[in-house]
Amino acid sequence: MSSLDISARVARAESIARRAGALALEHFHARDSLVIETKRHPTDLVSEADRAVETLIRDALSQAFPDDAQLGEEHGLSPGGSGLTWVIDPIDGTAPYLNGLPGWCVSIGACDDEGPLIGVIFAPVLGEMFVAARGQGATLNGSAVRVSDSLDLRSGLLGLGANDRVPAARVGTTLDALMSAGASWMRYGSGALMLAWVAAGRLIGYVEPRMSAWDCMAGYCLILEAGGLVLPFPAGEGLLRPAPVLGARPGDYEEILEICRLQDDEFWTMPPE
Repeated sequence: MSSLDISARVARAESIARRAGALALEHFHARDSLVIETKRHPTDLVSEADRAVETLIRDALSQAFPDDAQLGEEHGLSPGGSGLTWVIDPIDGTAPYLNGLPGWCVSIGACDDEGPLIGVIFAPVLGEMFVAARGQGATLNGSAVRVSDSLDLRSGLLGLGANDRVPAARVGTTLDALMSAGASWMRYGSGALMLAWVAAGRLIGYVEPRMSAWDCMAGYCLILEAGGLVLPFPAGEGLLRPAPVLGARPGDYEEILEICRLQDDEFWTMPPE
């Protein structure tokens, strides 16, 4: 795909993210009337806002780029023939969204057979638009951003995510290991947004033992274009399954990977019921 084709897709994705963010914000301000459902777990929530926003994004992308595939959290996979797959999370951070907190965003990423290609993350309440594309750098509200070159695992903050796909005791063990190593950590509610903050130098890294592609693809592109490192997400059929995620400044990447044992599948596998 030519740089011109990529640039056209980036511009359109940013425009769509703003429209999607405006719709999500409308529902956010009327959230007491939203219909909320539970998916696979009591903490895994979805609202009519999630579905409406994803439909807006998918329809707009289909109209602009009908040959591109799409993978979204709420509506699954739609095949395409261009070799590019849009990876969509309409509202990442549904729990804070439904509780009236600002830690949520619209995440629109794209990947090809080489990995992350485009990343657009829009946080409407915060008024922040993160944009990146392979070979074109990463920006926040139009200004270039880079991963931190001053803070590290001991002096900065590490973003951390976890969910019901991993044993709770393993999360506790990992927190103990991080704190014993002198690391400080935080959890803000949206993994996609915390990945964007790694790219912006606000966090030194973000780690989650099991994460879906739609949560991380846009953030991965941002981090790579901001000079960071990421743990590759599985391609092909693997794109449909949760996987370990890590994005970090180069100086801390290997240590975080080791402390959190992200490549130890047995450590993070749920025990049989």
